[in-house]
Order: sequence, then structure tokens, then C-alpha cells
Amino acid sequence: MIFIGGISQGTKELFYQAVMFVCDRCGRYGRYQVFMTYSYLSLFFIPVFKWNRKYFVKTTCCGTVYELNPEIGARIAKGEELQIRPEDLTLVSDGHQEPAWQVQGKKCANCGYETKENFDFCPKCGNRF
Repeated sequence: MIFIGGISQGTKELFYQAVMFVCDRCGRYGRYQVFMTYSYLSLFFIPVFKWNRKYFVKTTCCGTVYELNPEIGARIAKGEELQIRPEDLTLVSDGHQEPAWQVQGKKCANCGYETKENFDFCPKCGNRF
């Protein structure tokens, strides 16, 4: 008898009713994206057993990653609507974008619109900055 199996790692984005907030790291408006990472055993390509579940939160504004309290993460995974509080988060890595006060102004080459926001496209004419 031959068994085909293995141990691997997975990531799943969890549904979280996002609430807008002002980010402490970059000063912009953002939302939380909640993820669960886990290890699993599969037999015949079917996941049989999951362990080592960890929950993470990533901000949409600057990409800062936090580890979420496991109890809160498990409740969100079960579908409960909870508000994530700052004391539920532990910083893992800083975001990839500069704080709002360090962002230099941008000027659209097409229409001349000027902004200090970190847009990829001009809000007035729609061309790429």
C-alpha cells in the first residue's frame, strides 16, 4: 500500500468587517486585513490536520504587519464581528511606505494637478503620476 502525503504551510485571508482608522505608523486612513497562517498534514492531497495557527493583521495604507492576539483571531475565524484594539496587536514589521509628513508633493504631467497624497493616479484626470 502506498500513501501520498506531506506537511506544508498555508495562508488564508479571513473575512473582517473593515473599519477605517488613522494609522499610527503612516498617518493615513487605512483598514485591517486579517490573515491566518498554519501548518497542515495532507493525505492524498487532502488536508487532514491543521496546527500552529497564527493570526496576522496587515494595514492597507502602508503595509505594516502585526501579530494578532490568538483568541481574537480565532473568534474572527469563527465569524464573530469584533473590533480589533491596539492592545490586541504586536508589531511584526513596519510598512513599506513613508509617513504622510515625509511624502513629497506630486504634480500631474497631464493636467498640472498638485497633491501631497501618495496616489498612483491623478484624481482629476486619471493619468498615472
